[in-house]
Amino acid sequence: MKEIKIGLIGFGTIGTGVAKLLQANAGLIADKVGAVVTLKKIADLDISTDRGIELPPGTLTNNVAEVLDDPEISVVIELIGGYEPAKSFVLRAINNGKHVVTANKALLALHGEEIYPAAAAKGVQVLFEAAVGGGIPVISAILGNMAANNFTTVLGILNGTCNYILTRMTQEGADFGDVLKTAQELGYAEADPTFDIEGVDTAHKLALLVSLCFGTKVDFNAIHTEGISSISSADIGFARDFGYKIKLLAIGKRTGDTVEARVHPTMIPVNYPLADVDGVFNAIRFTGDFIGPVMFYGRGAGMDPTASAVVGDVIEIARNIIAGVSRRCAPLGYRDEAVTTLALKPMGEIEGKYYLRFSAVDKPGVLAKISGALGKYDISIESMIQKGRSAGESVPIVIMTHEAREKDIRAALEEIDTFELISEKSRFIRIEDNLE
Repeated sequence: MKEIKIGLIGFGTIGTGVAKLLQANAGLIADKVGAVVTLKKIADLDISTDRGIELPPGTLTNNVAEVLDDPEISVVIELIGGYEPAKSFVLRAINNGKHVVTANKALLALHGEEIYPAAAAKGVQVLFEAAVGGGIPVISAILGNMAANNFTTVLGILNGTCNYILTRMTQEGADFGDVLKTAQELGYAEADPTFDIEGVDTAHKLALLVSLCFGTKVDFNAIHTEGISSISSADIGFARDFGYKIKLLAIGKRTGDTVEARVHPTMIPVNYPLADVDGVFNAIRFTGDFIGPVMFYGRGAGMDPTASAVVGDVIEIARNIIAGVSRRCAPLGYRDEAVTTLALKPMGEIEGKYYLRFSAVDKPGVLAKISGALGKYDISIESMIQKGRSAGESVPIVIMTHEAREKDIRAALEEIDTFELISEKSRFIRIEDNLE
């Protein structure tokens, strides 16, 4: 039986999972591919730590050139993450005529426009199923069974750390800081959780999904990105009172030649399917013109699910090698020359309903001043809650608006925050009642 040799760069948690899966299911993979898939080399700076797996002598090396420049290696798996040296390693592998499998959403979100043409020029594949949703097979579905559809929306919960924190806050009334600390102790959050809790990780994934679904280049830095660090238990409680849950959503929408791409905390109705996605789970929902709404759900991270996605990409490449096909599908599923650059709709022009929370001194006339300022910017009130009365002290006032433009909301709040009776900076959260 033919042998296909692969190399792995990065022997951390996911790399260890890949090696274990390739060993455990070697026979199954050979039966499905029609070739023996052999992990010839693993490059990592740390080759002394015991990862709980026995490898053939000589497999481990701290010299990445033994992976990148070995003519016997057909496929390189990049699992070190980050921008550099990952970018240089991937481009070097491509230049050497090797196919690449990666889970590095940050690299592709920022440098895909350089990597994809390089792969096209060399006639090799770049696959990245594990970059979005871990083991959830969303990318292969976009490129495969759903490829005939014009997508109008793609949205979802794409970060398990944030979803775990918001779930605990919702179910227990806990504060953000306390739940974050627990998430770090359980290994759900990094020691430095900034990329997760500030929405950056989610935005990386959204950039890839928008490109795949709408066939457009995306300027990652232009994606509106907010995290969950400002969400309080009070916001969670008020959302419940109005029949909503708060989730960190990635939202991509296409209308004509314009695209929305935004990441932010969002109130969604409690009876909406995404509202039931709790804990560390992820879910991605698509709407296509023929398939309609489709939702994928599962564990979005972790050793085993992510390793499954990585090895799935390796199997696809191995099958193509056996069939004598070098590049059956471009990375984004569109012919390279068919990928466009659609205009990104400015966040200020986004229209929707909003949750507004004010902290105001409990004195006569304060509600009239707030509603007057909102009316000045064409913002109409749908409903309102004022909890507690304490004459002369600050109390929360919560307002749900009808449809309004974001720039008008921001302008109104900026004016309201100058009022003498407003004791804290006002807050708003976007509401999505219709996510079709």
